[in-house]
Amino acid sequence: MNRTKGDEEEYWNSSKFKAFTFDDEDDELSQLKESKRAVNSLRDFVDDDDDDDLERVSWSGEPVGSRTRPGSFQSLSDALSDTPAKSYAPELGRPKGEYRDYSNDWSPSDTARRLRKGKVCSLERFRSLQDKLQLLEEAVSMHDGNVITAVLIFLKRTLSKEILFRELEVRQVALRHLIHFLKEIGDQKLLLDLFRFLDRTEELALSHYREHLNIQDPDKRKEFLKTCVGLPFSAEDSAHIQDHYTLLERQIIIEANDRHLESAGQTEIFRKHPRKASILNMPLVTTLFYSCFYHYTEAEFSEIHLEAFLALTRGKRTSSGQEGKEVCKGTFSSPVNLKKTFKIPDKQYVLTALAARAKLRAWNDVDALFTTKNWLGYTKKRAPIGFHRVVEILHKNNAPVQILQEYVNLVEDVDTKLNLATKFKCHDVVIDTYRDLKDRQQLLAYRSKVDKGSAEEEKIDALLSSSQIRWKN
Repeated sequence: MNRTKGDEEEYWNSSKFKAFTFDDEDDELSQLKESKRAVNSLRDFVDDDDDDDLERVSWSGEPVGSRTRPGSFQSLSDALSDTPAKSYAPELGRPKGEYRDYSNDWSPSDTARRLRKGKVCSLERFRSLQDKLQLLEEAVSMHDGNVITAVLIFLKRTLSKEILFRELEVRQVALRHLIHFLKEIGDQKLLLDLFRFLDRTEELALSHYREHLNIQDPDKRKEFLKTCVGLPFSAEDSAHIQDHYTLLERQIIIEANDRHLESAGQTEIFRKHPRKASILNMPLVTTLFYSCFYHYTEAEFSEIHLEAFLALTRGKRTSSGQEGKEVCKGTFSSPVNLKKTFKIPDKQYVLTALAARAKLRAWNDVDALFTTKNWLGYTKKRAPIGFHRVVEILHKNNAPVQILQEYVNLVEDVDTKLNLATKFKCHDVVIDTYRDLKDRQQLLAYRSKVDKGSAEEEKIDALLSSSQIRWKN
C-alpha cells in the first residue's frame, strides 16, 4: 500500500501499538513485592568477601560476638513493623529487569551472603523449620549483626514463640541479638515472655520495673512501683526499688502540701521564691535540695506524724481531730528526715544543704551547718567536704567578703588558702598569712595589688615598718 511521507509520519507518531518487552511479567512484580519483608534496606556494599576489618558490635555499639555492618538500619524498629515498601526497599524504583535473577532458588548460604551485601532476596521460600534454622546458622557464621537480626525478624514473624525461644536457647549469639533487638524496639511483652521462658528471674524483674517509665500519673506510678518491691531483684537492686517507691510516695505528699501552701499565699518562703517546677519524679538529690530550700527548719518524723501520714493516705482525721495534711507539714519534707530515711552520706547532705542555704543567703544557717560541739561544750568548725569547696560555693552565691574571709581562713593548706584569698580578694587573709610566714618580699609585692590609700595598704605599711617581726627575707 502506497503512503505519502506525511501519512507515514502520522502512522508512526499516532500508533496505538506498543512493542513487546520482557519486563512486563507479572510474576516478577509479585516476587518483588514479596521480597519487601527481607532486609533490603541495607545499602549496597563493595563485593568484597574479606570481612576481617569489620568490628564485632551490636546495633547500639555493644560487643555481642558478631560483626555489624555500618550504614544499614537507622533503627531496628524500621525492620520490624509492616511499614510501606519504600521504608524497606529503596531499590523498588529500579528497572524491573535488574531483579530478574532474584527469583532463583538461592540456598541458605547464598541468601545470607546476598543479605550481607544488601541485595534484595525473599526469605519466604524457607518454609520448613530445618531450612529456617539453617538460614540462621549461616547468618551467625558470617558474624554480621544486620543479617542475624534480619533473619530473626523473619523467624519472629513465622514461628511460634515457644519454638523460637526453644531454638534460640541453644544459640546464644542469636539470642543476645534478639534480646537487644526487643529492648531497642520496646517490645516489653515479648521480652518478658522470653525471660520467663529462660527462667531469668532477675532480668524479668528489671524489665517489668522499666515499664514504670511509661506511666505518667504519679499515683499510678507509685502503685506500680509497689508491685515491683517483692520481685526477685538482687539485694542492691531491691534496695533501689524500695527507695524509689518510698521517694515517690513522699514526693506526692510534699507536692500536695506545698501546692496548697503556695496557693494560700500565707507562707513567706513561697511568696518570695515561687516554685518553678513540681517535685514529682525528681531525683533524690534534687528532692533534698528542694527540702533544704523550702523546709530547712522543719521537724523530724515522730509518732504523731506517722499517725497523721496514715490518716492522710486513708483520708481520715487524726486522734487530735486535725486533718492529716496539716499535721504532716514539716515531717516528710524535713531535710534531716530525708537524710536518715535514704541514708544520705554526710558529704552529700552538707554539700546540698550548703548550696540551698547559700542561694537564699541564709548565712546563719551556713554557719550552723559547720559548727560542732564536743562533750565539753566547746564549738569548732568542721566541713566534711573541705573548706576550700565551701569557699567556692559561697563565692558562687555572691557571699560577702567578710563571710568568705572567715571560711578561707579555715583552709588548712597554706598554698590553697593563699590562692583562694588572692582569687577572691580576701586581702586581710593574704596579709595575715604572709605576716605569719614572715615573708616580707611577698607582702611587699602584694602591696601593689591593693588600692592606694586603702585600709589594707595602711595595714601592710604598718607590718613592714614593725620592729617586732623578724622577717625571713
